[in-house]
Amino acid sequence: MYLVTGLGNLLIVLAIVTDPRLHTPMYFFLANLASVDVCFTSTTVPKMLANHVSGRQGISYAGCLTQMFFFIWCAGIDSFLLTAMAYDRYVAICHPLHYATSVTPQLCALLVAASWAGALGNSLTHTLLLTRLSFCTNNRVPHFFCDLSPLLKLACSDTFINHILVNTVGALPIITPFLGILVSYLRIFAAVMKIPSMMGKRKAFSTCGSHLSVVCLFYGTLIGVYFNPASSHTAQKDTVAAVMYTVVTPMLNPFIYSLRNRDIHGALGSLICRKRVLTG
Repeated sequence: MYLVTGLGNLLIVLAIVTDPRLHTPMYFFLANLASVDVCFTSTTVPKMLANHVSGRQGISYAGCLTQMFFFIWCAGIDSFLLTAMAYDRYVAICHPLHYATSVTPQLCALLVAASWAGALGNSLTHTLLLTRLSFCTNNRVPHFFCDLSPLLKLACSDTFINHILVNTVGALPIITPFLGILVSYLRIFAAVMKIPSMMGKRKAFSTCGSHLSVVCLFYGTLIGVYFNPASSHTAQKDTVAAVMYTVVTPMLNPFIYSLRNRDIHGALGSLICRKRVLTG
């Protein structure tokens, strides 16, 4: 699954970079999402596989903090990028005549930079606050990677400030983008319902289908883990849900975006043909 995730997402990036027809805002965001998904999966899966092969389940304190930092950072970037993609679809469907002047290359670059910077600030805050905590005797994390919630449960010093920031600052990179996506799609749905022909409605919805599928997979499992009552949580349920959004969703993204997308099909076909010519 890890190899499929890496190869699939890197193929999407390569196809978008090498095909001039895909140098549009929608595919610019998709290339960034695919790149981050490779990093997102790489923060947890290689260490898990190494532990499984070696039979040793340990990780150093510095390694644990580093893994948690990059995990939170990549998850935040993913969340913000999905919101930027929803905005792109909103302008394309609701204001098509103003699309070229509204979604400019400068705005796209700014949105991507803001996604990286905003997620970095959130991740750095939680990581630095975790370094002030003390961990006494029981240092067994009931998870397959160093996540923030299991680590806070192991601390033997006061975690009040950490929990306050988890419920405020930590929730912003998830709740705010999710609300932005929700508002965008409500506006899109209202605009599509005004289209008189069924063919036009189907065409408009088809441009959003892939993105909406990824949003449901990503936020569905993420909200299930972090925003459910604590009484409903078990280590097994949280691990299964974490596998969904850290491994399964990044693996499915290339398939979701390429299966029904003729532009991606064409770009991948051209890439393969070019490779054959160069090899020949």
